[in-house]
Amino acid sequence: MNPISNQFLSIQQIQNEYQSRTARSGQTKKEDGASFFDILAAKTGELEESGDLRFSKHAANRLQNRNIDLTEGQLKRLAEGANKAGEKGIKESLVLVDDLAFIVNVKNNTVITAMNQGETDNHIFTNIDGAVIM
Repeated sequence: MNPISNQFLSIQQIQNEYQSRTARSGQTKKEDGASFFDILAAKTGELEESGDLRFSKHAANRLQNRNIDLTEGQLKRLAEGANKAGEKGIKESLVLVDDLAFIVNVKNNTVITAMNQGETDNHIFTNIDGAVIM
């Protein structure tokens, strides 16, 4: 396969080219009409859906490695905190829920990282422009 050059103007064009190449090579195409993003997320495992709020692979791994199981109530409060941050124009927010701390990219509605509040280095959070305490 030739490397992709700057000849494509959009993701849709790349997707169409990929699908036409796989069809020519005898590979079967997805027939369920999944979008490019859905296929990419399924293949890479990057995102885990939780309502409208998504978790990056890094955040999901942090939760799993620390044996943190979020309750439905905590997930709801986390999503509400992300929504409140968006309403205030915050782009990268610290959202505190009980004893858990989450960094959320509000624009993408994605949890970037998660931790217990007690394990942060001197309680310093960087690269955020706002905080929401739920």
